[in-house]
Amino acid sequence: MQFELFYVFLFILAFLYSAVGHGGASGYLALMALYGIAPQEMKPTALVLNLFVSLTSFIQYYRGHYFKRNLFLIVAAASVPMAFIGGTITLDDHLYKRILGALLLFPIFRFFFFRSPAEAELKPYNSPGAIAIGAVVGLLSGMIGIGGGIILSPLLILFKWTDQKQTAAISAAFIFVNSLSGLGGMLTQGITFNAHMWLYVIVAFLGGLLGAYLGSKKLKQDALKYVLATVLLVAAYKLLFTAA
Repeated sequence: MQFELFYVFLFILAFLYSAVGHGGASGYLALMALYGIAPQEMKPTALVLNLFVSLTSFIQYYRGHYFKRNLFLIVAAASVPMAFIGGTITLDDHLYKRILGALLLFPIFRFFFFRSPAEAELKPYNSPGAIAIGAVVGLLSGMIGIGGGIILSPLLILFKWTDQKQTAAISAAFIFVNSLSGLGGMLTQGITFNAHMWLYVIVAFLGGLLGAYLGSKKLKQDALKYVLATVLLVAAYKLLFTAA
């Protein structure tokens, strides 16, 4: 029963993440950590899941004309090489789980406390700042095995460079390219995939497909954000304070 529940939680996470424009690697990693899967299997498995879910999400938001290409190109140009470097770095298991738990706080604060800026509040992005953000987020993405959208999104909203759906579109594309780059870095060190990875992919893809469609077209995102933030808060607490 416990193993079947894993797939239920995986589907729900993929649905919620893609509905708000994320690939979901941080959630998948937290779920796998709580089920005792080794970090050396967790990182590449989560990035592969990210590729499928973030691409699905990006396509839906791109079709809705929410994608700000120039801003994406600036942050991605800095993040992609750094994600590759981060993918070559191996962390101690205990430290890895603590960093993952800390990174979960970014989307928690964003979903609970950051509202989407109104169109009149949006500001021009700062290119040097966007480059610096991309580089730092890219390095963390590769090290932990996430796409970086959970860190990038709150910053885009905080600086009022994008509104909620523009943020979702940029984050989805950002997650995809960083996940590819991070996997490339991991390949240089050798990759161990979880034996059930392709079943994970199928479940996550179906959840992501449904979430991306409903999130970009039909659902109000506020309720989804609060549900996802609550789930991540529980996971962050367990990783920061109860993980061995």
